[in-house]
Amino acid sequence: MISVFGSSGFVGSKFVSLYSNKCISIEKNKNTPKSSDILYLISTVDNYNVHVDPYLDINTNLIKLVAVLEECKKINESSPVVFNFVSSWFVYGKTPDLPAKETSVCNPTGFYSITKHAAERLIMSYCDTFGIKYRILRLTNIIGVGDKKASKKKNALQYMINCLKTNEAIQLYDGGSHIRDYMDVEDACVAINCCITNAPTNEIINISNSEPHSIGEIIQYANSKLNSKSVITNIPPTNFHKVVQIENMWLDNSKLLSYGYIPKTNVIQSVDKLLEL
Repeated sequence: MISVFGSSGFVGSKFVSLYSNKCISIEKNKNTPKSSDILYLISTVDNYNVHVDPYLDINTNLIKLVAVLEECKKINESSPVVFNFVSSWFVYGKTPDLPAKETSVCNPTGFYSITKHAAERLIMSYCDTFGIKYRILRLTNIIGVGDKKASKKKNALQYMINCLKTNEAIQLYDGGSHIRDYMDVEDACVAINCCITNAPTNEIINISNSEPHSIGEIIQYANSKLNSKSVITNIPPTNFHKVVQIENMWLDNSKLLSYGYIPKTNVIQSVDKLLEL
Protein backbone atom coordinates (compact mmCIF):
# COMPACT_ATOMS: atom_id res chain seq x y z
CA MET A 1 0.00 0.00 0.00
CA ILE A 2 1.04 3.61 -0.67
CA SER A 3 0.51 6.35 1.91
CA VAL A 4 -0.41 9.44 -0.11
CA PHE A 5 0.26 12.87 1.39
CA GLY A 6 -1.56 15.57 -0.60
CA SER A 7 -4.31 13.33 -1.94
CA SER A 8 -6.80 16.22 -2.20
CA GLY A 9 -4.76 18.16 -4.77
CA PHE A 10 -5.02 18.03 -8.56
CA VAL A 11 -2.45 15.29 -9.17
CA GLY A 12 -2.91 13.56 -5.81
CA SER A 13 -6.67 13.14 -6.17
CA LYS A 14 -6.29 11.77 -9.70
CA PHE A 15 -3.61 9.31 -8.55
CA VAL A 16 -5.80 8.05 -5.70
CA SER A 17 -8.74 7.73 -8.09
CA LEU A 18 -6.73 5.71 -10.61
CA TYR A 19 -5.01 3.49 -8.03
CA SER A 20 -7.60 3.34 -5.24
CA ASN A 21 -6.83 -0.32 -4.61
CA LYS A 22 -3.39 0.47 -3.25
CA CYS A 23 -3.64 4.01 -1.85
CA ILE A 24 -4.14 5.24 1.70
CA SER A 25 -4.95 8.95 1.87
CA ILE A 26 -3.29 10.67 4.83
CA GLU A 27 -5.25 13.49 6.43
CA LYS A 28 -3.91 16.98 5.83
CA ASN A 29 -2.99 17.63 9.47
CA LYS A 30 -1.31 14.23 10.01
CA ASN A 31 2.40 13.49 9.65
CA THR A 32 2.50 9.72 10.17
CA PRO A 33 2.29 7.40 7.14
CA LYS A 34 0.31 4.17 7.39
CA SER A 35 2.63 2.14 5.17
CA SER A 36 6.31 2.02 4.26
CA ASP A 37 5.76 3.24 0.70
CA ILE A 38 5.18 7.00 0.62
CA LEU A 39 3.97 9.33 -2.13
CA TYR A 40 4.43 12.93 -1.02
CA LEU A 41 2.68 15.70 -2.97
CA ILE A 42 2.18 18.39 -0.32
CA SER A 43 3.38 21.71 -1.73
CA THR A 44 2.60 25.29 -2.54
CA VAL A 45 1.99 25.81 -6.25
CA ASP A 46 3.46 29.13 -7.41
CA ASN A 47 6.01 31.85 -6.71
CA TYR A 48 3.54 34.58 -5.75
CA ASN A 49 3.13 33.82 -2.03
CA VAL A 50 6.09 36.07 -1.20
CA HIS A 51 3.81 39.09 -1.71
CA VAL A 52 1.33 38.07 1.01
CA ASP A 53 3.10 35.52 3.22
CA PRO A 54 6.85 35.01 2.69
CA TYR A 55 6.84 32.13 5.20
CA LEU A 56 4.18 30.03 3.45
CA ASP A 57 6.52 28.31 0.98
CA ILE A 58 9.04 27.60 3.74
CA ASN A 59 6.46 26.22 6.17
CA THR A 60 4.65 24.14 3.57
CA ASN A 61 7.50 22.90 1.43
CA LEU A 62 10.17 22.43 4.12
CA ILE A 63 8.89 22.44 7.73
CA LYS A 64 5.95 20.10 7.04
CA LEU A 65 8.22 17.86 4.96
CA VAL A 66 10.75 17.43 7.78
CA ALA A 67 7.95 16.56 10.23
CA VAL A 68 6.83 13.75 7.92
CA LEU A 69 10.41 12.57 7.38
CA GLU A 70 10.82 12.32 11.16
CA GLU A 71 7.86 9.94 11.27
CA CYS A 72 9.24 7.97 8.32
CA LYS A 73 12.50 7.51 10.24
CA LYS A 74 10.60 5.74 13.04
CA ILE A 75 8.85 3.39 10.61
CA ASN A 76 12.08 2.69 8.74
CA GLU A 77 13.51 1.06 11.88
CA SER A 78 11.16 -1.91 11.43
CA SER A 79 9.93 -1.67 7.82
CA PRO A 80 12.14 -0.15 5.07
CA VAL A 81 10.63 3.10 3.81
CA VAL A 82 10.67 4.36 0.23
CA PHE A 83 9.92 8.10 0.09
CA ASN A 84 8.62 9.18 -3.34
CA PHE A 85 8.73 12.97 -3.48
CA VAL A 86 6.86 14.88 -6.18
CA SER A 87 8.93 17.88 -7.17
CA SER A 88 8.67 20.32 -10.07
CA TRP A 89 10.37 21.49 -13.25
CA PHE A 90 10.65 24.86 -11.50
CA VAL A 91 13.77 23.59 -9.71
CA TYR A 92 15.74 23.83 -12.97
CA GLY A 93 15.15 27.58 -13.18
CA LYS A 94 17.53 29.31 -15.55
CA THR A 95 19.40 26.17 -16.52
CA PRO A 96 21.44 26.35 -19.75
CA ASP A 97 20.21 22.89 -20.85
CA LEU A 98 17.14 22.29 -23.01
CA PRO A 99 15.59 19.86 -22.73
CA ALA A 100 16.51 19.81 -19.06
CA LYS A 101 18.00 16.51 -17.92
CA GLU A 102 18.08 15.16 -14.39
CA THR A 103 21.80 15.97 -14.37
CA SER A 104 21.30 19.57 -15.53
CA VAL A 105 22.44 22.39 -13.27
CA CYS A 106 19.55 23.78 -11.21
CA ASN A 107 19.30 27.54 -10.83
CA PRO A 108 15.83 28.17 -9.39
CA THR A 109 14.40 31.64 -8.76
CA GLY A 110 11.40 32.54 -6.61
CA PHE A 111 10.43 31.23 -3.16
CA TYR A 112 8.38 28.30 -4.48
CA SER A 113 11.10 27.18 -6.89
CA ILE A 114 13.93 27.57 -4.38
CA THR A 115 12.12 25.77 -1.56
CA LYS A 116 11.23 22.88 -3.87
CA HIS A 117 14.90 22.51 -4.75
CA ALA A 118 15.86 22.83 -1.09
CA ALA A 119 13.28 20.13 -0.27
CA GLU A 120 14.98 17.79 -2.74
CA ARG A 121 18.36 18.39 -1.14
CA LEU A 122 16.95 17.97 2.37
CA ILE A 123 15.35 14.66 1.41
CA MET A 124 18.54 13.31 -0.11
CA SER A 125 20.61 14.34 2.90
CA TYR A 126 18.09 13.13 5.47
CA CYS A 127 17.47 9.82 3.73
CA ASP A 128 21.18 9.16 3.26
CA THR A 129 21.76 9.96 6.93
CA PHE A 130 19.10 7.61 8.26
CA GLY A 131 19.17 4.89 5.60
CA ILE A 132 15.85 5.70 3.95
CA LYS A 133 15.35 5.08 0.23
CA TYR A 134 13.86 7.84 -1.93
CA ARG A 135 12.90 8.95 -5.41
CA ILE A 136 12.65 12.57 -6.62
CA LEU A 137 9.99 12.94 -9.33
CA ARG A 138 10.17 16.27 -11.18
CA LEU A 139 6.83 17.03 -12.82
CA THR A 140 6.47 19.14 -15.92
CA ASN A 141 3.41 21.39 -16.41
CA ILE A 142 0.35 19.23 -15.74
CA ILE A 143 -3.00 19.96 -17.37
CA GLY A 144 -6.23 18.00 -17.59
CA VAL A 145 -9.71 17.44 -16.28
CA GLY A 146 -10.12 18.06 -12.56
CA ASP A 147 -7.93 21.07 -11.77
CA LYS A 148 -10.34 23.27 -9.86
CA LYS A 149 -7.66 25.78 -8.86
CA ALA A 150 -6.29 26.74 -12.28
CA SER A 151 -5.52 30.45 -12.23
CA LYS A 152 -3.25 33.10 -13.70
CA LYS A 153 -0.64 32.04 -11.14
CA LYS A 154 -1.07 28.26 -11.29
CA ASN A 155 -1.79 26.26 -14.48
CA ALA A 156 -2.18 29.47 -16.49
CA LEU A 157 -2.70 27.64 -19.78
CA GLN A 158 -5.75 25.80 -18.47
CA TYR A 159 -7.02 29.02 -16.90
CA MET A 160 -6.80 30.77 -20.28
CA ILE A 161 -8.59 27.90 -22.00
CA ASN A 162 -11.40 28.33 -19.47
CA CYS A 163 -11.47 32.04 -20.34
CA LEU A 164 -11.79 31.19 -24.03
CA LYS A 165 -14.80 29.02 -23.25
CA THR A 166 -16.56 31.96 -21.61
CA ASN A 167 -15.37 34.55 -24.17
CA GLU A 168 -13.26 36.42 -21.63
CA ALA A 169 -10.27 38.49 -22.69
CA ILE A 170 -6.80 36.89 -22.58
CA GLN A 171 -3.39 38.52 -22.24
CA LEU A 172 -0.32 36.66 -23.47
CA TYR A 173 3.20 37.51 -22.36
CA ASP A 174 5.38 38.20 -25.41
CA GLY A 175 2.60 37.03 -27.72
CA GLY A 176 2.64 33.52 -26.26
CA SER A 177 6.06 32.79 -27.73
CA HIS A 178 7.43 31.09 -24.60
CA ILE A 179 7.90 27.32 -24.87
CA ARG A 180 6.48 24.92 -22.30
CA ASP A 181 6.16 21.16 -21.90
CA TYR A 182 2.63 19.99 -21.04
CA MET A 183 1.47 16.57 -19.84
CA ASP A 184 -2.02 15.23 -19.20
CA VAL A 185 -2.72 14.54 -15.52
CA GLU A 186 -3.61 10.91 -16.18
CA ASP A 187 -0.33 10.35 -18.01
CA ALA A 188 1.48 12.00 -15.10
CA CYS A 189 -0.16 9.63 -12.62
CA VAL A 190 0.66 6.61 -14.77
CA ALA A 191 4.26 7.82 -14.99
CA ILE A 192 4.47 8.27 -11.21
CA ASN A 193 3.09 4.78 -10.66
CA CYS A 194 5.56 3.41 -13.20
CA CYS A 195 8.43 4.96 -11.24
CA ILE A 196 7.14 3.64 -7.92
CA THR A 197 6.84 0.17 -9.46
CA ASN A 198 9.89 -0.03 -11.71
CA ALA A 199 12.44 2.70 -11.07
CA PRO A 200 15.49 2.19 -8.86
CA THR A 201 15.60 4.15 -5.63
CA ASN A 202 17.79 7.16 -4.82
CA GLU A 203 17.15 8.56 -8.30
CA ILE A 204 15.86 11.84 -9.75
CA ILE A 205 13.38 11.27 -12.60
CA ASN A 206 11.71 13.77 -14.93
CA ILE A 207 7.97 13.17 -15.32
CA SER A 208 7.19 14.46 -18.80
CA ASN A 209 6.09 13.49 -22.29
CA SER A 210 8.87 15.79 -23.57
CA GLU A 211 6.50 17.55 -25.95
CA PRO A 212 7.36 21.27 -26.21
CA HIS A 213 4.85 23.76 -27.61
CA SER A 214 4.57 27.52 -27.50
CA ILE A 215 1.80 28.77 -25.24
CA GLY A 216 0.43 30.89 -28.09
CA GLU A 217 0.24 27.89 -30.41
CA ILE A 218 -1.98 25.99 -27.97
CA ILE A 219 -4.16 29.02 -27.23
CA GLN A 220 -4.70 29.67 -30.93
CA TYR A 221 -5.66 26.02 -31.44
CA ALA A 222 -8.19 26.15 -28.59
CA ASN A 223 -9.51 29.50 -29.78
CA SER A 224 -10.08 28.13 -33.28
CA LYS A 225 -11.79 24.96 -32.02
CA LEU A 226 -14.11 26.95 -29.78
CA ASN A 227 -14.70 29.76 -32.26
CA SER A 228 -14.32 31.93 -29.17
CA LYS A 229 -15.08 35.64 -29.10
CA SER A 230 -12.30 36.29 -26.59
CA VAL A 231 -10.02 39.22 -27.32
CA ILE A 232 -6.39 38.02 -27.20
CA THR A 233 -3.78 40.72 -26.61
CA ASN A 234 -0.01 40.77 -26.32
CA ILE A 235 1.60 42.29 -23.21
CA PRO A 236 5.18 42.47 -21.89
CA PRO A 237 5.99 40.34 -18.85
CA THR A 238 5.82 42.09 -15.48
CA ASN A 239 9.06 42.81 -13.64
CA PHE A 240 8.22 40.14 -11.04
CA HIS A 241 7.56 37.60 -13.80
CA LYS A 242 10.98 38.36 -15.24
CA VAL A 243 12.56 37.77 -11.82
CA VAL A 244 10.96 34.40 -11.03
CA GLN A 245 10.06 32.87 -14.40
CA ILE A 246 11.97 31.67 -17.43
CA GLU A 247 11.10 31.97 -21.09
CA ASN A 248 11.47 28.39 -22.31
CA MET A 249 11.47 24.99 -20.61
CA TRP A 250 10.87 21.37 -21.42
CA LEU A 251 12.15 18.17 -19.88
CA ASP A 252 14.08 15.21 -21.21
CA ASN A 253 12.13 12.05 -20.38
CA SER A 254 14.62 9.41 -21.56
CA LYS A 255 15.07 7.99 -18.07
CA LEU A 256 11.31 7.72 -17.51
CA LEU A 257 10.83 5.90 -20.82
CA SER A 258 13.58 3.45 -19.88
CA TYR A 259 11.50 2.34 -16.90
CA GLY A 260 8.63 1.26 -19.16
CA TYR A 261 6.45 4.36 -19.25
CA ILE A 262 4.43 4.78 -22.47
CA PRO A 263 2.72 8.14 -23.20
CA LYS A 264 -0.96 7.88 -24.10
CA THR A 265 -2.23 11.46 -24.44
CA ASN A 266 -0.51 14.24 -26.36
CA VAL A 267 -1.01 17.92 -25.62
CA ILE A 268 -3.68 18.45 -28.27
CA GLN A 269 -5.67 15.45 -27.08
CA SER A 270 -5.52 16.75 -23.53
CA VAL A 271 -6.67 20.21 -24.66
CA ASP A 272 -9.52 18.60 -26.61
CA LYS A 273 -10.74 16.92 -23.41
CA LEU A 274 -10.75 20.30 -21.68
CA LEU A 275 -12.69 21.88 -24.54
CA GLU A 276 -15.38 19.22 -24.25
CA LEU A 277 -16.20 20.07 -20.61
